[in-house]
Amino acid sequence: MTEKTSRDSSDVAGAPVILSNEPGSFAWGVLAKRHPALIQQVRDAFPYGRRQHEALDALLEEITNGVIELLGPSERDYERWADWGREYFGRSWYDAPFLWAESYFYRRLLSAVGYIGSGPWQGVDPFAPFKRAELRGEAVEEELRALDALAYAPSHERATALLHASLWGNRADLGFSISAGESGTSDAATSALVADDSATLWQLLPAGTSATVAVVADNAGRELIPDLVLIDHLLEHGHAERVALYVKPYPYYVSDAMTADVVDCLRRLTQAPGEAGRIGGRLWKAMAAGTLEVRTHSFFCAPLPYEEMPEDLRVGFASATLTILKGDLNYRRLVGDQLWHPTAPFADLTAYFPGAVAALRTLKSDVIVGLEQGALDTLERSGAAWRTSGTHALIQVRR
Repeated sequence: MTEKTSRDSSDVAGAPVILSNEPGSFAWGVLAKRHPALIQQVRDAFPYGRRQHEALDALLEEITNGVIELLGPSERDYERWADWGREYFGRSWYDAPFLWAESYFYRRLLSAVGYIGSGPWQGVDPFAPFKRAELRGEAVEEELRALDALAYAPSHERATALLHASLWGNRADLGFSISAGESGTSDAATSALVADDSATLWQLLPAGTSATVAVVADNAGRELIPDLVLIDHLLEHGHAERVALYVKPYPYYVSDAMTADVVDCLRRLTQAPGEAGRIGGRLWKAMAAGTLEVRTHSFFCAPLPYEEMPEDLRVGFASATLTILKGDLNYRRLVGDQLWHPTAPFADLTAYFPGAVAALRTLKSDVIVGLEQGALDTLERSGAAWRTSGTHALIQVRR
């Protein structure tokens, strides 16, 4: 099975594909505000030369006032993107599917700064300064210290805390402290879940199993550390015999995890005192022994839904007892970046996926499925931007 061309933006299976051409919408805000700001942040983070500055200026002008331009024919993936975007080149960026436009922006940004090419900036991650600063921050220090108290909690409480820490990502401190004696924290975390299939997740991974678990990472830094701590728990407590951790092959979106980021997080753990250091040491040995294996695939940087995954990746997921997809982008690709009715069944929209699949996602975009009508009504009555603000999350599982 080969990678297919991205589908048209009009309507797929009765649900419109999300575009960015509605002023004030979340998708519009990403293209109109977030991307121009990111160009400036990347420009300021490195002592780039004239060539990079001119390319960044040209990209900013294009996304702000121009139309979508094709990669240069000398680019190594020119033909692939020409195929993926043949319906969109020459259009306004706002009229292309949001998922496609967002993905292509990051691909173009890598060309602009020279990450992809043969010059001196080849392979220099433009987002590395942001990732490293986060790893060195006091918030990470506090979260790692919280693991000391959690180490002596009953196994089921620890499992819940670590699952929630992985779920919340950059609010990981909330998850780590659930069973560390802070009153009300567990209730707060649970009430912010719009769907919670965690019981089903643990049923699929009983202690003492010979399971293989696939974890598809999202962000690096402060969000990847809780993922690694959860992986250690799965291995150490017999919920998994092997874990395959899937990361991006090159920088994609602002802080998506690559192999180098996994290593940076492992070093951060191993250098920490107490339980964090012990976890880091176990994970380091697990990688050396092959019970924790880092994998990657070019499809993770494609503007396509998982329904169009290539056959080799499908085979890899099919061999896992459970695949855990982390984060908002993976969720959009899992169910389709479309305006589904929020009560559309998660199981139906993921039926194509090869094997059991779980989504751990903090809500940061408009896509949502699998909600109960009563829960949806309550959320809508709240008047809050619950779909996009990162204040709510979900754990959804399809056996």
